[in-house]
Amino acid sequence: MIFGLGYTAGFYAAEAGGAFARVTATKRAPEIEMAGRLQLLPFDGASEKVDPRLLTALREADALLVSAGPDEAGDPVLRRLAAEVAAAPRLKKIVYLSTIGVYGDHGGAWIDETAKTEPSNRRSQQRLIAEQQWLDLATDARAVYVLRLSGIYGPGRNVLLKLRDGTARRLVKPGQVFNRIHVADIVQAIDACLVRAAPGGVYNVTDNEPAPPQDVVTYAAGLLGVEPPPERPFEETPLTPMQRSFYGENKRVSNARMKRDLGVALAFPTYREGMAALAAQGE
Repeated sequence: MIFGLGYTAGFYAAEAGGAFARVTATKRAPEIEMAGRLQLLPFDGASEKVDPRLLTALREADALLVSAGPDEAGDPVLRRLAAEVAAAPRLKKIVYLSTIGVYGDHGGAWIDETAKTEPSNRRSQQRLIAEQQWLDLATDARAVYVLRLSGIYGPGRNVLLKLRDGTARRLVKPGQVFNRIHVADIVQAIDACLVRAAPGGVYNVTDNEPAPPQDVVTYAAGLLGVEPPPERPFEETPLTPMQRSFYGENKRVSNARMKRDLGVALAFPTYREGMAALAAQGE
């Protein structure tokens, strides 16, 4: 069962969900109920009534993937269905998709899962609270995994598309790096948790090479054979408060535990392999 069929969870359902006989997923307002193995149901975490088919699916679920993020009132799934999740008789695996934003700023230093969590904004603070609430559902018979994802890219979501439509920017803030992960490698990590016998707990899901954002734009432009946009100093560039907040956090996130304990061999170990594959596919 999947709560929140967004970009990443949608890729998992399409690419790796074949390990399950049936997949039920939720969206706030699904336009249609999809035929075949994927049953799509409404859920927003706020309505008093819950679709009875959702409750049935939860009781029958062996594995749960939670992609729905928290809002100002907290985690929408646990707010409405905490007791039902805890009591689900067949549920053996829970994967909660979180973010490396829970670490806050570490001045560009390398960090791993033992690093101090100091979220710098309300979004990440809510994520950290939700992480612990999900981890608290672990039992001797039920493993819970928190996957802290770095910046997600993949088909339909990448700088190649921004270069093509003219919206890419090359902002330069000295010393700034960002961490990234291709959606296909997130799928690998989710599958390792739900299908294999990996130990529960917290895992960073990121590639091998944190990199300055302007370097990624330059490399992508080279793949397309176009001139990269001109470099622009960060401090002189108008940004939304949310965009500026991303540049307020600087860290290099280690994926050693993911590779060691989940056994993930990255298909795209750096942005170069990921961008090259997307460019070759025209995505």
